[in-house]
Parts: sequence; structure tokens; C-alpha cells
Amino acid sequence: MTSLSFKNRIALNYIVGTGLLVLAVFSAIYFIVKLTVYNHIDENLNIEVQDHLKELKIENGVVIFMDAEEWEEREHNSVDVNPVFVQFLDLNKKIIEKSPNLKNEKLVFHESRDYFQLFDTQLLGNKIRQIQVPLDLKSKRIGYLIIAMSLSDSSKVLDNLMDTLMITFPIILFILFFLARFFAGRSIKPINDIIQTSKIITKDNLTARIPLPKTRDELFTLSKTINNLLNRIEDAIEREKQFTSDASHELRTPLTVIKGTLEVLIRKPRDSKEYEEKINYCINEVDHLNSLVDQLLMMARFENQKQNIHRETVYLNAVILDVLTLNSEKIKTGKLNVVLETPDDFYTYSDTFLVVTILRNIISNAVKYSKTASEIKISLSREKDKINCTISDQGIGIAKKDLESILNPFFRSDSLNHSEIKGTGLGLFIVKRMTDLLQIKFKIESEMGKGTKVLLVFDDFNNALK
Repeated sequence: MTSLSFKNRIALNYIVGTGLLVLAVFSAIYFIVKLTVYNHIDENLNIEVQDHLKELKIENGVVIFMDAEEWEEREHNSVDVNPVFVQFLDLNKKIIEKSPNLKNEKLVFHESRDYFQLFDTQLLGNKIRQIQVPLDLKSKRIGYLIIAMSLSDSSKVLDNLMDTLMITFPIILFILFFLARFFAGRSIKPINDIIQTSKIITKDNLTARIPLPKTRDELFTLSKTINNLLNRIEDAIEREKQFTSDASHELRTPLTVIKGTLEVLIRKPRDSKEYEEKINYCINEVDHLNSLVDQLLMMARFENQKQNIHRETVYLNAVILDVLTLNSEKIKTGKLNVVLETPDDFYTYSDTFLVVTILRNIISNAVKYSKTASEIKISLSREKDKINCTISDQGIGIAKKDLESILNPFFRSDSLNHSEIKGTGLGLFIVKRMTDLLQIKFKIESEMGKGTKVLLVFDDFNNALK
């Protein structure tokens, strides 16, 4: 198959499909003709049965099964042209009378067959179509009637039809193959024009995108060129989709915080100082929201390019406290016990906004998926020239099979039923992208029903400046 040209493969695929269709049509023709032949024979047999049943009578106390003149008819007297075999049996299945064309032969009564059932059997090695019916006279059974017709002529017709179809079928396929090959050759002539057009459109910025055919034919060249174009188009579309997804996830958190703060604010009258404090808090969240939008735009446009990172001194202790403050309502509602272990002041040299975003996602996940009245432990420690930030919870956990997939966009583990916990499955994906961008080591461990532990390894401030 690999040595066939594209043109021949088109022709071959075409005749395979067409051949199946022709085979289906030929089969339908054969079975329709066969059904028609059998229907005609069955109809004649039923007419014969009705005629003989009508002729059944009693004269002078004697049952007359058939007039003598009837036996002289050619169909009952000959076996050459459309013979009809008739045989009368008594209640003991013994022959009372039969048509002359049976001569020394007899029709067999089949006990396993129902009355008036039409079936195929044999007489002297020849196929016949037979029917057997009971003879009732004045509501009294007096015997049985068997009528049969020869299938010799019908079988010859069907055999000839089958031979004709079997000979015609390969001839048709042979003709169709060369016709398909001819038209396929004409159809692929414009391919070179398509290739040239694709090269002009994407000559500076496209690379291979989809798997190439094994054979280096016209399709190979066309696929390579078009796939280069598709690669860039795909990347552009994915960037836009990623931006939309990331934005929808990240924008929800500050908007929820603002909404919650304002709702709390209007529940009862408060003094001007408290109003000012809450409004300033909302303004800070709006600023964070604007900054988040700008950062997501840059991520969508530049992805892994580091020129958009604004490094500065980041006080990790304060960042964690700020994130905990943002989640204070949820922590209080869930009766969570947050243990913060920061034996020293810890600074790193990184992008403040991205670090805040990373910690907000991880800590908010820990709060979201923790069990009621459980513990969340956040610790900072120094190890040589690195700072280890560990965030562990006693939540529902993540199945081992999902630990890699959980970093993919939109993926949410279904190992435990937590459909009531809202989320888009983008938080950890964003964390992974940002930690890669900042070269922060990110590791996640989890056990079903026991909780999740996240490790972030930052460069120490003093070492980062070296």
C-alpha cells in the first residue's frame, strides 16, 4: 500500500467503496429475482390447492377427489413442462390417488411441516416446491392433499443470473478502477498551485504541524505545507483561548472579594473610618484586578518570554499574610485552623505580582478543599541558598492518577464528589506556568482523603542578587 501513488490510492479506495455498493446491488437483484420466482411458484401452488379443495365432493356415497379429465391435463400428465404433482393420502398417510406424472414415484408427507406451509424438498434428485394440507369434508377429516411443483427451470434461471453477476462484477470493478484512476489524476493537478499559495502565505513563520504520510508523494508535500500553516494558526487560537480561560478564572477571585466586602459593608451602618478602610480595601482589589488583566494579556501575547517579568524584592511573610487576609471569611466559615510557621524574615528576588498570584491560587485551593474544622499549615524555611515554602492541608486530596493531569487546563479530579465546590480547573495550570516562568520549583503531593501538600522553592534574596 505504501508503494502506491496518491492517484492509485484514490482509485483503489474508490473502487473498494463502489465495489461494496455494486456487490450490495447485485445481491439485491439476485434475491429480488429469487423472491419473485418463489412468490410466483407459491402463488400457483396455493391456486392449485384451492382448486382441488373446491373439486372435492361425494357422489353416490363415494368421495371424488378429482375428475378423471383433470389428470389428462398436460401439467399433471407430463414432467417436461411446468409439471404439477398431486397426491391424495388417507388418514393413515397411504396413497389414495396421485397424478400420472408421478408414475412410480410418490411425494413424501413431512410430519415436521405445518399445514399450508410452503417448503423445498426433492423428488428423484430434483428440487421441488411442496405444500401439504388436510382434506376436510363436511367438518370431517378424510385425508391429506400434497401438491408440488418442479424448481428445475427456476433453479436454472437463478444459476444463470448468479453466473452473469459473478462474471460482470470483476469486469465492472476493472473498468471503475481505470476510470477512477483517470479522474483522480486530473483532480490532483491543482495540488501544486495550492502548495505554492500556501508557501507564499506562510513562508516566514510556519513549521510542521500534523503527521506526514509515509509515502513521499504529492500528498506528502501538500500535507507538509498546509500543516505548517495550521501550526501557526493553532498556536494563535490556543493563545487566545488560554487567555480567555485564564482571565475567567483569575478575575473571579478579586471580583468575589470585592463583592463580599461590599455586601458586608451594607449590612448595617458603620462609622466613616470603617467605610474608608473597606473602600480602600476594594480599591486595592480593583488595582490588583487591573494588574491581573494586564499580566494575563502579556502572558497570552508573549508566553514564555521573560522580558515581561519585573523582578524586585518580595517579602514572602507579608505576601502570605495578605493572602490569608483575603481568605479570612472562608477560613472563618470553614472553622479552619491556619498554622503559620515563619521563624525568620524571608525575602526573594522575583516578580511580586506573579508570586502573589501563585500563593493566592495555592492557598485558596487549600482553603476551598479543606474539611471543616481541619488544619492548614504554611511554613517557610531556609535550606542553603533556597527558601522552601510548604502549604499543606487536610482536605479531600487528589488521586495519584490525577496528579499530572491536575496541571492541565480545565482538568478537575473526579476521584471524589466535590461538584458543590466551584472551580474552572485553571488554578494549578496558571501556577505551573508562572513557576516555570519564574524558575520556581513547584511540587505537589496528595493522598486521597488525607490532604494535599505543595512545595515551592524560591531563590533566597541574597543568593538571587549574586
